[in-house]
Amino acid sequence: MAVTAEHIRSTLAAYLERYPEDKGDLAVAVELAGGADAGGVDVGSRKEFRGHATAGAVLVGADGLVLHVLHVATGKWLLPGGHLEPADVDLAGAALRELAEETGVSPGAVTLLDDRPVHIDVHPIPANDAKGEPAHRHIDFRFLFRTDAEVGELQVEEVAGAAWRPVDALHDPRLRRRVVQALR
Repeated sequence: MAVTAEHIRSTLAAYLERYPEDKGDLAVAVELAGGADAGGVDVGSRKEFRGHATAGAVLVGADGLVLHVLHVATGKWLLPGGHLEPADVDLAGAALRELAEETGVSPGAVTLLDDRPVHIDVHPIPANDAKGEPAHRHIDFRFLFRTDAEVGELQVEEVAGAAWRPVDALHDPRLRRRVVQALR
């Protein structure tokens, strides 16, 4: 059973209830996910190029460092995460699956700190001719996890390396602030 449009809408609504200051930055996500009766689209579908949901993991180790992966396609250090799969039933579970796939960290060694995202980011993705994808947007639902596990076998098709980095290495100031607050 795939992540439903209703689940995405309710997760977005719960997030905005907690973080109403993000409403302006997420206007496009709210509009796209608005539901069929409100002109919404299936933001759970990777084929929706106006914007589609992705799921990311902010994994904090016992020492307070955050796991980053070196993304093969972009050459950038990013948080683990990626596209939703048909077997995913919720966004937090998709984030955990992506984390385990990319880093080899066992899902059983990870604790979700809140079922609401710690951050939602809408960002542009350039066109990828090799995949036949035009430029589009990702609506990245980021969930906060804790672990005392180490990195396992990396998914080398997508990840060239992994590193535990300080919270200050998180590029987005809102995300950085919320992670620090959550860990207090």
